[in-house]
Amino acid sequence: MFAKQIGIDLGTVNVIVFVRGKGVVLNEPSVVAISRVDNRMLAVGDEARAMLGRTPETIEVSRPVRDGVIADYEVTEGMLRYFITKLCSRIERRPEVMLSVPVGVTTVESRAVREAAVQAGARVAYLIPEPLAAALGANLPVDTPTGNMVVNIGGGTAEAAVISMHGIVESSSVRVAGNKLDEAIAAYIRRKYNLIIGDSTAELVKITIGSAMKLDEPLTMEVRGRDQVAGLPRIVSVNSTEVSEALSEPLERIAENVKTVLEHTPPELASDIIDRGMVMTGGSSLLRNFDRFLTKETGIPCHVAENPMLCTALGAARGLERLPILRRSLQTT
Repeated sequence: MFAKQIGIDLGTVNVIVFVRGKGVVLNEPSVVAISRVDNRMLAVGDEARAMLGRTPETIEVSRPVRDGVIADYEVTEGMLRYFITKLCSRIERRPEVMLSVPVGVTTVESRAVREAAVQAGARVAYLIPEPLAAALGANLPVDTPTGNMVVNIGGGTAEAAVISMHGIVESSSVRVAGNKLDEAIAAYIRRKYNLIIGDSTAELVKITIGSAMKLDEPLTMEVRGRDQVAGLPRIVSVNSTEVSEALSEPLERIAENVKTVLEHTPPELASDIIDRGMVMTGGSSLLRNFDRFLTKETGIPCHVAENPMLCTALGAARGLERLPILRRSLQTT
C-alpha cells in the first residue's frame, strides 16, 4: 500500500512524483495532447510527447507549465488529475501533496498550483520553493546555521539560492534553462546550416554531444532536419565545439544569475559557501562540464548532486516529513 504523502516536481519539462516510502513512482513529460474539435484530452505524458510535431491540425500538443508556472490552468489540472489518478488506486486516502514552485511566483500563480492539485484529488496541497526542495533532496544540512548554496536548473528556470535554518536567505532566478539551451542550438543550426530542426532534435543534440566547455576531443553527430531554402529533408554533421558556441550566451546568463546571488550573500554565509562549494540540481545540470563552467565563472567549487533530476521531487516529499518546522514558510490550501 502506498503512503498518502507525495512530493511533486511540477516542472516545465517533466512531472516527477515521489511517494514517501516508495521512491520515484512517476517521471513523465509535462505534455498534453488535446482535440481541437471537442477540447477532449487525448494523451498525457510519454504518449503525448511522442506526438510533438507529428499531429494533424485537429490535435494540439502543448506544455501547460511554462517557465515553471502554470500557463493553462484547466489543462494543468487535467494533467495532474491524470497522474494522481494513476496513483490513487494504490493510495488508501486522498494524498497529502507538496508541490515545488519557483521562488518569486505571484500569489495568483501559487493559488493556481494549489487549486489545481486539490481539484485533481489532493486532500491538502502545500507549496515549497524549488531551491529549498532541491537542497533537501540533495541532503544539504539546511537545518543548520550554515550557508548552503544550491543552483537548480530545470527546463524553464534556473534558480540560485543560499539556504540556512530551513529558509532562503538570498535567491535569484532567470527564465533561462534547458528549453532555452535547446532553442539556442536550433537557432545556431538554422543560422549556420540553413537547416530547420525541431525541439526534440535540438534536445537530442544537447544530450548527445552538448558541453558547457569545449572538449579536448570533439564529439560529432548527424542531425536531420528540413532545408530552409529548398524545403527538403537534409542531414548535416555537427560537432560539440559548435554546440558549445551555440550555448555560450544562455550559459553566461545562468552564470550571471549565480554571481548576483553570491554578491548579495551575507559575509558569514559567503565564507561557508567558499569552504563547502555549491551544489547543482535539476536535469539541465547534467550538461557536460556545466559544473566546471560555473566553477570557472564564479571561483567557487561546484559539483552536481546525486540523481540531480530527482532532487526536487524527493525534497518536496521530505518537506512533508519536516512539516512542523517548515510550516511557517509554506503555503497551504
